[in-house]
Amino acid sequence: MPETTRESLATGGWKELEFGPFREGVTIHWIQPFENDQPGVALLKYEAGATVPRHRHMGLETIMVLQGTQSDEAGDYGPGCLVINRKDSEHSVWSDTGCVVLIQWDQPVKILQEEFA
Repeated sequence: MPETTRESLATGGWKELEFGPFREGVTIHWIQPFENDQPGVALLKYEAGATVPRHRHMGLETIMVLQGTQSDEAGDYGPGCLVINRKDSEHSVWSDTGCVVLIQWDQPVKILQEEFA
């Protein structure tokens, strides 16, 4: 049996979940927080115009876009897109429209460039 389940995420089931602070303009719902050597799995909800500054992946990152459009320097990713970022890859992320993504990180990312207003 699975330890954790979330129902109907691809069809909007995430709308019923509680999200907490993550970064400015981005909230998080942890499905499986990082624990010991286990990957972290979460839903991220970006407000329109939200950004995550340039960062390095310390392990594999896998993203499934559930709603809206997430973007990085390589392109725009809409609902149903699967994005895989390899260990040691770098990019920044933003969403002009707002979006919700399911994400798994093997390890936390390292922020390389903080944005200051």
